[in-house]
Amino acid sequence: MFEDRPLRILVAEDDAALSVMLSYNLEAAGHLVMPVDNGLDALREVSEWKPDLVLLDWMMPGLSGVDLCRRLRMATATRYLPIIMLTARGEEQDSVHALDTGADDYLVKPCGMDVLHARVRAVMRRSAGRAATPAAQAEDVLTFADITLDHAGRRVSRAGTPLALGPTEYRILLHLLRNPRRVFSRAEILAAAWDDRIHVEERTVDVHIRRLRLALNATGGADLIRTVRSSGYMLDDGKVA
Repeated sequence: MFEDRPLRILVAEDDAALSVMLSYNLEAAGHLVMPVDNGLDALREVSEWKPDLVLLDWMMPGLSGVDLCRRLRMATATRYLPIIMLTARGEEQDSVHALDTGADDYLVKPCGMDVLHARVRAVMRRSAGRAATPAAQAEDVLTFADITLDHAGRRVSRAGTPLALGPTEYRILLHLLRNPRRVFSRAEILAAAWDDRIHVEERTVDVHIRRLRLALNATGGADLIRTVRSSGYMLDDGKVA
């Protein structure tokens, strides 16, 4: 469990004063911190230093945080690396953009250190995954229609084609696969895929459902995620169970 050991946290922030403040507070909490001030150095340190978590500034010289996040999500080795995007932008569309890029969470600068520590803990808990029930633990491989999820290996494929899913999309799909043809409200999906000690808007579910749909439908298969008006979402192939 991550609470039992210090985390290796890469702080990619080109504002020197903010970088020092973030590094100091994270180190004071017992973590190991590697600060960098540009995207290219961040990309190198992800490969060489292998952090447990990345705090990633939205805009950096060399390679922007947005582009770096996309690269990390496309690479097999860093597909599930926890990423918190740091941005000075407070508009809703920019927060949604950060999530669309593949970030697990975002923080609008400046932020309080208590909030930062809470988000770090929440993202790492989600990354580690919730404790499964004995029945769920037995479900190492889940299938529905042409979707296969290997939970032990954290691999997802459709019609034999491997799919790249972010950590949140993976947890949502896992929940839907365990309960096919059942409608879940946004609040229920939040409870299943997010830590309940952190506030997340219900509209965030729509962002991740959209990303999950894009990934699942990239192979050209039918859309198996059904939107139920005024109710939520379900995994449905149109067949009678």
